[in-house]
This record gives sequence, structure tokens and C-alpha cells, in this order.
Amino acid sequence: MSAFVLNVIGDDAAPEMFASLALGKPTILSPGRAFDLPVATQDSAPLLAAARGFAEGLKLDINVVAAAHRRKKLLIADMDSTIINVECLDELADMAGLKPQIAAITERAMRGELEFEAALRERVGMLKGLPISALERTYAERVRLNPGARSLLATMRANGAHTMLVSGGFGFFTAKVAEAAGFHVERGNTLLDDGVALTGEVGTPILGREAKLQALEDAAANLKLDYAQTLAVGDGANDLAMIEAAGLGVAYRAKPIVAAQADARIDHTDLTTLLYFQGYSAEAFVTG
Repeated sequence: MSAFVLNVIGDDAAPEMFASLALGKPTILSPGRAFDLPVATQDSAPLLAAARGFAEGLKLDINVVAAAHRRKKLLIADMDSTIINVECLDELADMAGLKPQIAAITERAMRGELEFEAALRERVGMLKGLPISALERTYAERVRLNPGARSLLATMRANGAHTMLVSGGFGFFTAKVAEAAGFHVERGNTLLDDGVALTGEVGTPILGREAKLQALEDAAANLKLDYAQTLAVGDGANDLAMIEAAGLGVAYRAKPIVAAQADARIDHTDLTTLLYFQGYSAEAFVTG
């Protein structure tokens, strides 16, 4: 058994396009959609670069994944722009007529250009006076699970994995999203209000980059798991610590700083790609 596999996912994915790499017999995970090719070398970087070069211009996600401990026992996921389609704080800002200003700060924070906690306080402060009814309206009108989320959670749970939604966003949303997607537990920050409107303050301690890492460390310890048995996925700079610590750290349609440092990245396909990374065939997916 090879120590690594070249994992290829996307519409019309075909092992034949990588024949010149001479990687051996493919394992088909989904006909015309996903497959593995065995990788013999320990230095997979040149091979990965060549494979991605062959597929340039095609919407294929191509990654090298370790074969050992391939099916993970812990999934820890970011929420905004990872499990769901939006940044909730930016959508709240839209309700207040402040989306351009607040979204610009969000973008810089996600790229790692601003310190997360300070940027969060600044953005929340700008929402002072926003009626708390805007939270429910934002969830109902704007928040949608990203494609593949329910199948990802249902399949991993059915195979004994523990699942955690850990967000630098807000508990109002993490509670609803965790229930909708099927996470075991969730953590998020607290927006403070006076019973009628937001006060412009966020509860402390703020859940940011280090708290996400701590959540991974605590869960692995409590479940008596080696880090090789863990998977973390996110898109912004405050996800980097948990992504780097996990056995498989994945950048989902992520900012460049995250994509560059993650073990694997998803640029084109949906969240079921996290199942293909783990060697699940499409037939083994559980419908969420």
C-alpha cells in the first residue's frame, strides 16, 4: 500500500489524463467524478505540481493525501464561508446599511492583515443600535448551508466521527447552523444586546485563532485521538492554527495565506470532497 495517494475530484475527472505520471492503477471513488492514484515517492510536491499543471484550466481539485489514518475521527470546521455561504457579520452589516465598510474589514482580517480580535470588536461596534430582530432576519434570508455539508456530517457521524463547528462568528448563528448541518457541538462568540438592540459589544473571551486551536486540542485529548486522526477545514487566517495542527488541514475556497499552508485545498468542488479525501466512495455517502 502506498504511503500517499493523488486524489482527483471534479466533473469529467479521468485517470487517463495523468497516465504520463506512471502512478499505477486508479481506485475509482465515483465514476467520472473522483479517484485516487497511488504515490510511491515521499517527496510529492513535484508530482502534485505536475498533476495540477496537466489539469490547468479545468475545475478539478487535485491533492496528495496520506493513506495512513485516512478516515478521520474528529472533524472541526469553521462556519462562515465554509459550512455556510456567507459571512454573517457582513450580512448583519447589510441590514444596517454598512456592508461595504464592514465587509472591507472582514476581508482584511481573513487575509491575515488585521488582528482578529481587534477587527471583530471594531465591526461589532459599528452595529450598535441594530435591532436584535435583524439576526433572525439575516439567518432566514441570507444563510444557506454550502453544498455537501449535510452529507459530509451525516457520513462522518455514521462512521463514528465527532464533529465540531467552531466559529469566530456568533453563537446565535452557530447554534442554528450546527443543528441544520448535523454537528455534535458548536462554539461561537456572543453578541451583546439590551433586549432590544445590539450594544456594539462582544462577549469575552473572544473565540479567535488560538481558541479554535484549543478546541481541536481539547477534543483530541478528550477523545484520546492522535492528531493524525483529525481533520480541520476553514477559509480565513483565524483558521490557520487549527488547520496546521490537524492531521489533515483543508483550505476551503480560502484566502491565499490559508491555501498556501494547508495540507489540501478545495477550490472548485463541494464539501463532499472532504469525504473523498478520506477515501470514502460516493456509494458510502450518507444523505443528510
